[in-house]
Amino acid sequence: MKIEDYPLAQKLILDAEGNISQVILDYTDYKYLLEAIEDRGLLLAMREVKNEKALNLGQALAELETE
Repeated sequence: MKIEDYPLAQKLILDAEGNISQVILDYTDYKYLLEAIEDRGLLLAMREVKNEKALNLGQALAELETE
């Protein structure tokens, strides 16, 4: 485990057994990772409903009220 193997890591913190327990990131890199995770979640959600019928705002609100 070398820091060079983790390009976004500023510092690796190891536990007593030598396993990585924490990673220190630059805040900009942290925000980038969060955005990438959110984008991936949005992509998966869009794929899940791509064959469903689109609703207008009124229909969507009515659908939410029935749940």
